[in-house]
Amino acid sequence: MANPTENLDPNPRTREPEDEVEEEEEAQELNSDDGELEEEEDEEDDDDDDDTVSNPQTREGQSKTESLPPGNDKTKDHIIEAEVEAVREANTLQELLEASRVANSNLRAMDIFDSVNITLDSGPPELPGTTNVVIEVVESKNPLTGQIGAYTRAEAKSSSVEASLKYKNIFGYGDIWDGSMVYGFDSSAEVGMGMYLPRFKGLPTPFSSQRSLGLSLGLLSSKYHELVYTVAWRNLIDPPRLASESIRRQLGHSLLSALKYTFKYDQRDSYLRPTSGYAFTSTSQIGGLSPDSRSLRFLKQEIDLRCAVPLGFYQTALNFGVSGGVTFPWGSGYRTASSVPERFFLGGNSSPVCSLGGPSALWGFSTRGLGPNEPRRRGDVERDFVGGDAAVTAFADLSFDLSFRWLRERGVHGHVFACAGNMAKLTENEFRNLSAPKLLETFRTSLGAGIVLPVSLFRMEINYCHILKKQEHDRAKSGFFLTFSA
Repeated sequence: MANPTENLDPNPRTREPEDEVEEEEEAQELNSDDGELEEEEDEEDDDDDDDTVSNPQTREGQSKTESLPPGNDKTKDHIIEAEVEAVREANTLQELLEASRVANSNLRAMDIFDSVNITLDSGPPELPGTTNVVIEVVESKNPLTGQIGAYTRAEAKSSSVEASLKYKNIFGYGDIWDGSMVYGFDSSAEVGMGMYLPRFKGLPTPFSSQRSLGLSLGLLSSKYHELVYTVAWRNLIDPPRLASESIRRQLGHSLLSALKYTFKYDQRDSYLRPTSGYAFTSTSQIGGLSPDSRSLRFLKQEIDLRCAVPLGFYQTALNFGVSGGVTFPWGSGYRTASSVPERFFLGGNSSPVCSLGGPSALWGFSTRGLGPNEPRRRGDVERDFVGGDAAVTAFADLSFDLSFRWLRERGVHGHVFACAGNMAKLTENEFRNLSAPKLLETFRTSLGAGIVLPVSLFRMEINYCHILKKQEHDRAKSGFFLTFSA
């Protein structure tokens, strides 16, 4: 294995008079937040102009890939080697560079190293046309991290204190263990435990997360497809004893055993400010894959379609989209009400331009502030929004550059928007009362304008929203809103 500190002689070397080869070395450094990638390339020009790095099958023209992970006192070697397997399979110099960048990103994404350094160096003189790959990592000095914070959600009229604790790489398999606790000032509490295991014995594992006394298994994950099985134990409680009648009927324990398939195809040029392209996602879910009588049996389907059309001036683009979803119980309880956690809830001022996955946001309306509702125990003043079995939303957003150069250079731009949405109850024979004219008549609509301040991780908006149409008991108002979307 080559020593990563050795450098080849940069002076040209003469092998045979009839076969002269001039070699020169190039070094490239790619810096990132957690690690850097140093690359040294050895380019050879012969009569055939062949600069490929071939597979290590013969001594001539082979690509010799070696991994040296100093600093991995706890992490297993095969965990690191599995992330850089693509480097071994590279056939050309360009493929080798790209594979090295991907490997560097994958190792940093494991979140167990303080720094990652990959070096590409010329092979020994006796093996011409070879490249040594050296991987150096530094494990986290402090594997234990924690966070605590207080959060207020004005739209939902709720506040909470959240704390989390995370321990990294206990067993050396890149495993991350975490626990979290959320306490709401409305006397609600939630405790969660989680585990992430990327690989075991060099093979990818299906274990992805564990939350709220549950387990999720990633059975299939690719660029466009994802198949996940989830089993979780739920407990719906009402400490103030003020919930509406339909909510009280569902209080207690229940078992979620569901299989969810997601197809996602996104060809937009940006998810924060799309100016061209389109995106589509479809999510199908079936619950009740357990013989337990408390298992929630339901079918759920969601679709979301987005499109961005450039207009050719001032980077103006028209974004529009439509999303919808439906859920209903199956089995012996198909005539009963659907489970509350599986219903659809609309509202909130987060931008639908960023979100992709089903009906949710609706400008100007409070989170869980519209749709089917029932009076609480103490009369009609306070009402519970119980969600719908079917929901549909649509929006249009016209974005454009502002006239000030300083703002344009920083990505700050303006937009005008309009949105509409509605939901309905289908179970307990309510579908008999549903008709297309009635659904269109009760649509909620709003429009507005604002300024968008994009940041690397999220999108901040300052908007003025005007409610065009709402229904009785809806929580909605016109005014200015500051929102964050990702």
